[in-house]
Amino acid sequence: MRDLRERIKGSIPALITPMTNGAVDHGALRRFVSWQIAQGSHALVPAGTTGESATLSFDEHKQVVEICVEEANGRVAVIAGAGSNSTAEAIELTRHAKAVGADAVLSVAPYYNKPSQEGLYRHFAAIAEAVDIPILLYNIPGRSIVDISVETMARLARIANIIGVKDATSNLARPSRERLACGSSWRLISGEDATTLGYMAHGGHGCISVTANVAPQLCAQFQEACLRGDFTAARALQDRLIALHDAMFCEPSPAPAKFGASLLGLCSDEVRLPIIPLSEAGQAKVRQAMEGAGLL
Repeated sequence: MRDLRERIKGSIPALITPMTNGAVDHGALRRFVSWQIAQGSHALVPAGTTGESATLSFDEHKQVVEICVEEANGRVAVIAGAGSNSTAEAIELTRHAKAVGADAVLSVAPYYNKPSQEGLYRHFAAIAEAVDIPILLYNIPGRSIVDISVETMARLARIANIIGVKDATSNLARPSRERLACGSSWRLISGEDATTLGYMAHGGHGCISVTANVAPQLCAQFQEACLRGDFTAARALQDRLIALHDAMFCEPSPAPAKFGASLLGLCSDEVRLPIIPLSEAGQAKVRQAMEGAGLL
């Protein structure tokens, strides 16, 4: 478990799921995974929010995880998206992730239901008890409407296989508070590209990144600079990337990331309803940001 914790660091793309004619493009996904590893990404997250997990069928979700694990082939850690607002479904997805060889899972706070803090605790504790696999909590109140409190995280940190958090709150006080509450081995992973520089300065270990879908090498270099404490170099890379971070959310994600990947010839820009393709104005923003970062 300790060795696995050390592998969950640096630039961790929240992978898009390539699609063609309404179906998951297995070949493009395999190529995309290998390209990400070749570009220096430190770990991978398939079937997360950016992977359009909300509109993947259960079979598609499982296939995406299986393909990522197979293609990564141990070269980097695979943290499979396995969350749900149904505890039973989350357990099923977590069991599948373990069975196919994922190194860990990313488990989102139950959305829509609006559980209490005690409900959140019991949800994650039930998953951890049912499946012996390292679990990263995913705290994203902007999408789930509930915030996993520092106090609840401290309780969950006492469960051996709950090892850290992907924090998409943009609250830069959280990593310091969580480290003190949860202990020094708690993995602190940012879930918001634009504020990751500050998050890393507060003791973060990495970022599960949308921007890394189109700029994996730059994001990896940025994370490596942060991890060695070279914040002058990290700031220069942040300045190069900030317009791209913003462009990745100029319209609902992952349409901007998929359009950016299409400009690089990696896959189509196809998304699944209710997400719609990028408008012409959005395309111009993404293209300009990628040119500014030296990617085109």
